[in-house]
Amino acid sequence: MNQNVVISKIEKMIYVVRGQNVMLDSDLAELYGVKTKALNQAVKRNLERFPEDFMFQLTQAEGNSHKDFHSNYGGQRYLPNVFTENGVAMLSTVLNSKQAIQVNISIMRIFTRLRSFLMLEKELKDRVDKLEHSTNMMFKIVFERLDDYEEQVTPILAPNRKKIGIANKKTEQT
Repeated sequence: MNQNVVISKIEKMIYVVRGQNVMLDSDLAELYGVKTKALNQAVKRNLERFPEDFMFQLTQAEGNSHKDFHSNYGGQRYLPNVFTENGVAMLSTVLNSKQAIQVNISIMRIFTRLRSFLMLEKELKDRVDKLEHSTNMMFKIVFERLDDYEEQVTPILAPNRKKIGIANKKTEQT
């Protein structure tokens, strides 16, 4: 299978749950060439390797919130386990096949690329915020100066001066 095809397939299997990039147990099992049940059994045998920040089970609400999850675990009795980047790395110690090793390498590269995109996004956001702040300061200065000029340029009307314009008939009569 072409490396680019594998990477694009893996990228579509990464979801954001609880603010973390995660992968479903069923997707990982498919990539590793094992059954989901076998993957989860291997994890259960090595549960101490998978703390909450490496792997967790989705809640019913989380499972319902993603339409993609339904197609992956639709017939299962249990809600799926999801693995964070660290959890996926730990899976390579539990599943020790050549396919698992190659898939893990690809997944780690994708997570690394995602992290670099997030860093670039944060850097761009910071630059835009800085630009917005400096632009707001410039506009504030320009408007303050315009207000100053308006006060200097606006002629002061003499108190007895007759206003020019169309007079209202009521005001002419009074």
